[in-house]
Amino acid sequence: LRERGFGGRLVVVGAESEAPYDRPPLSKEYLAGAWGSERISLLEPERIETLGLDLRLGVGAGALDLGGGRVVLEDGDALGFDGLVVATGAAPRSWPHPVPAGVVTLRTLGDADALRRLLEDRGRRLVVVGGGFLGLEVAATARRLGAEVTIVEPLSSLLGRVLPPIVGAAVRDLHEQHGVEVLSGVSVTGFDGGRRLRGVAVEGGRKLSTDVALVAIGVRPSTGWLEGSGLRLDDGVVCDSTLQAAPGVVVAGDVARFPHPLAPGPVRLEHWTNAAEQGRHAAATLLGGTTTRARAAARVGPGGSSELQAFTTVPYFWSDQFDLKIQAIGLPQPDDEVVVVDGSVASGRFVACCGRDGALAGVVGFGRPRQLMAFHPLLRRRTSLSEARSLLDG
Repeated sequence: LRERGFGGRLVVVGAESEAPYDRPPLSKEYLAGAWGSERISLLEPERIETLGLDLRLGVGAGALDLGGGRVVLEDGDALGFDGLVVATGAAPRSWPHPVPAGVVTLRTLGDADALRRLLEDRGRRLVVVGGGFLGLEVAATARRLGAEVTIVEPLSSLLGRVLPPIVGAAVRDLHEQHGVEVLSGVSVTGFDGGRRLRGVAVEGGRKLSTDVALVAIGVRPSTGWLEGSGLRLDDGVVCDSTLQAAPGVVVAGDVARFPHPLAPGPVRLEHWTNAAEQGRHAAATLLGGTTTRARAAARVGPGGSSELQAFTTVPYFWSDQFDLKIQAIGLPQPDDEVVVVDGSVASGRFVACCGRDGALAGVVGFGRPRQLMAFHPLLRRRTSLSEARSLLDG
């Protein structure tokens, strides 16, 4: 917003007491103790002053009065606005029943601190409930720290909700090669223990003795404070292709549900790069919107534009596990047709093209960053899967 010339009052509200920080290292370098909190900070004091931010930390947004142009905070304070950016992210899904001490989730800096203390103080056994990216990253970190690690995933394949089975099989091989036990196709039925966790029960009657359990079964977008506001809520805040949810209101990051040319319907992306890119795009939309310009023209510089653009950036995400970087571009899905175009799954280093209805939808790479990014232009122009298949051959 500042880069684009906005010179008015800029208030940042955040429920966490810490200044904004980078979340991906929480499951990796920070959890391992290799990085301190200063390494992941995104907003140093001098930067706050340079941007002229009014930071309201430690208290969340409680309600939105859209007609009155106000955000009511959880402490009862109300903030008026000419333009609003909704970037409240998502919160971990918790276990539906009471759990013993030692069963945790991971989303915040405080969560990572608590998990690290448990791993250090209580022993060296960890059960990860859920075979998604977060759980896999924590499993890899804990294993490298010397913990005995078991992953329990109810689907038959790791990453089965987001990527094709061939990718899940490769990830399973990676973890098993490093001594992680992987139980797929079985569900956790409960946790054993009172004040202290003793074990995790799974289908079939087996009990996994453990000191710590991480529940990593996905997230829910943080939209509770928007109930009754007039914004459309459906697994996130529904917005148009420019990221606008209402006149003067834009959405960015994990909470945004938006149309994308690579998807058959609205999508919500939980990727670091998506949050960063959407933040910039939402700012452009907010300053270019006629309603906001009419109400705040006196405080917006020449960066604003009346031409609103659709957000069509090709999604990109990565995951560091052990010594391997897993990357993906586009929007691959579990039921896509998959063609390995470089390397081999058996070697653990490969590039796989994922397609739907004959068109390239996404590309996944294991330890192949240069080869993977060669497909980026093809995704932008929605090329055929057959053309993509021949790219590296040429």
